[in-house]
Amino acid sequence: MNIVESAKNIILKPSETWTEIKAEEVSISDLYKSYVVILAAIPAIAQFIGSGIIGYSFLGEHFKMGITGALASAIVSYVLSLIAIYVEALIADALAPSFGSQKNITNAFKAVAYSMTPAWVAGVFYILPNLWPLVLIASLYGIYLLYLGLPLMMDTPKEKALGYVIVVVVVTFIINFAIGAIVGAIFTPMPMGGSIGGMIE
Repeated sequence: MNIVESAKNIILKPSETWTEIKAEEVSISDLYKSYVVILAAIPAIAQFIGSGIIGYSFLGEHFKMGITGALASAIVSYVLSLIAIYVEALIADALAPSFGSQKNITNAFKAVAYSMTPAWVAGVFYILPNLWPLVLIASLYGIYLLYLGLPLMMDTPKEKALGYVIVVVVVTFIINFAIGAIVGAIFTPMPMGGSIGGMIE
């Protein structure tokens, strides 16, 4: 199944698709190469265009990074997001026994990676930074996908599934918040004409 079909299926018919994903014989490395690195690039590229070329308006000011700053920000965000997916999978796998689930790092990675699909696809809206709430909505749908997929992937008892998903979601939020804080602290868009060292051309 190609990447477009995989992304469409997990978004439009998740229950059926999770069953197929669980049965797939695929390594974490293969998933990275064929799925994660491609889809995770969508928000990174869109953020580069949105913050470095288009910019956004807020309270009468127009903010924009220079091309160099925007490119650096996009690359750092992209690399950290790729690392975060694996860290989140490791944590989900480590937590599995606490919720009566079976440890399986590959299945944990599948659950985390595929549940990110809506947010990655919606990341295209970062081209117009003021549309970021649409990415948030897509991320909420991703939480629903994780709720459907993680217990199935990890053979979690039904009565412990919700607690397991909630803990993993909280951990994922903390990791992604930290990434956003790091990137935001280093790369700050400035009002047109302002400057922070290296942030504008």
